[in-house]
Amino acid sequence: MRVLTFSCVAALATCGTLAASACETPAMISIPDGKNATVEQLLGAQAQVKAYMAAMNDLLACIDNETEAKGEDAPEQFKLLMVTRHNTAVTEMETVAAAFNDQVKAYKAANPTPAPK
Repeated sequence: MRVLTFSCVAALATCGTLAASACETPAMISIPDGKNATVEQLLGAQAQVKAYMAAMNDLLACIDNETEAKGEDAPEQFKLLMVTRHNTAVTEMETVAAAFNDQVKAYKAANPTPAPK
């Protein structure tokens, strides 16, 4: 299995600042290698991807709510941090979706459906 990892220097650099934040990033998921995976494994991964995306959407809503709660008078550093967190989360979601789609394509290439007769 290929474990997806996503690292962002900005996110790591601000870990201490984020400790007090109520918005928590969900754990990264594993996506099986499509060339060797079974249909059941890919369906399980699909369910994990859907749950992960829902949790990430919750994270985005939380980030947006925190940003709105601080208002326009929030320090510029806070605003930049929240924009960075939001953008990092979106990039991570896109990366996970692309990785899953790549493995589905790999599965289909390794397991072609027979042509109808």
